[in-house]
Amino acid sequence: MRHSGNESNKNSLHRTPSARPHYGWVVVAASTMAVFCCLGLGRFALGMLLPSMGVGLGLTYREMGLIGTGNFIGYLAAVLLVGPLAGRLGARVVITSGLALVGGSMLLVGRAGGFVEVLILYVLTGIGSGAANVPVMGLVSAWFARGARGRAAGFVVIGSGFAIVLAGTLVPSINAQAGAEGWRWGWWSLGAIVLAVGAVSAALLRDRPEDMGLAPYGEPAPPPALASASAPPPAGGRMLLHLGLLYMAFGFTYSIYATFIVTALVQDRGLPESSAGTLWAWIGFLSLFSGPLFGALSDRLGRKAGMMAVFSLHTLAYGLAAAPLPPAFLQLSVALFGLSAWSIPSIMAAAAGDYLGPERAATAFGRITFLFGLGQIVGPAIAGELAKATGGFESSFALAAAVTAAAVVGSKLLRTPAGPSP
Repeated sequence: MRHSGNESNKNSLHRTPSARPHYGWVVVAASTMAVFCCLGLGRFALGMLLPSMGVGLGLTYREMGLIGTGNFIGYLAAVLLVGPLAGRLGARVVITSGLALVGGSMLLVGRAGGFVEVLILYVLTGIGSGAANVPVMGLVSAWFARGARGRAAGFVVIGSGFAIVLAGTLVPSINAQAGAEGWRWGWWSLGAIVLAVGAVSAALLRDRPEDMGLAPYGEPAPPPALASASAPPPAGGRMLLHLGLLYMAFGFTYSIYATFIVTALVQDRGLPESSAGTLWAWIGFLSLFSGPLFGALSDRLGRKAGMMAVFSLHTLAYGLAAAPLPPAFLQLSVALFGLSAWSIPSIMAAAAGDYLGPERAATAFGRITFLFGLGQIVGPAIAGELAKATGGFESSFALAAAVTAAAVVGSKLLRTPAGPSP
């Protein structure tokens, strides 16, 4: 009986405590803040800062475009290397180092005196963004069992939505108070926020639940030997390519819509800029619900069904934007896109752990994120050429709808991952 009691005590270390929330949700909160900074402030705040910075530094439209491209290039370079690096050094070290690079480079952009300096610094921001984002999403697979990964990843990805809301209110306020130099104070303010969050992440993040005597959230936690024996065998390169191509389809299409929908509403449909801006703000607000909603749906119905549902909604949203329909249908397009905006990243983060195993999740997510990044670079370029050739963005949105319709079929062809169902 004594031996049995000792075994029970030993095994209880691996079970989720019932008296308080699982520490995995603390990791989710810290990860959401990290995404808020590394993607939300490090990337999406540029659109708010660029107009006044362009005037202050005398940047041309071409130079402004190259600054954004430089950030994407830095991000792509990071995602190829960060998975193995996180495996060697630990996710917490890599995430906090990435956030330090993002925050530090943003502070220095605020002191920049010209295009070349901004370009170099913003490439470094992109490297830091990739270094932080990939292992953050990989942590979900380590801390949550398959049946809870989608929901957890869904809460992580909404950090970008919060950052869009903050940048949209804070930057104009700073510009109004600081005048011509307001863009510098904007970079300094956002950079300081990133560094503060990096310090919080260093304090709260943990690489594995086993380090704290816990099992992943949602796992019944058998003894360690049985747990490893029952783990699903990781999928191979063909499955990784399949997921990567689906993620590329998302990057290709969402970047077309996000880049050009406001321009299309104003130039093609004749909406006032204020009305178009209101619709864009609604996208940011609705996107806060997208990750948790469809991440939880993929936990319940499976990653295949979750992706099919999101790509179907995106197909409808893009098709409505392409068709010559009354304004009410444009509002429906915006609502459908906003409600599903960040869903695919959350499902992909969960799928990386399902198909490749928790140990390879960060590396796998980095590789499929590289294809996603290529898609979001190529998409706006092709859409811009189509708009130039046709005189409007209808054909660009129609192309996006065709690609997501193909992605619905591609999602249907995904096989079910090995191991116990969620």
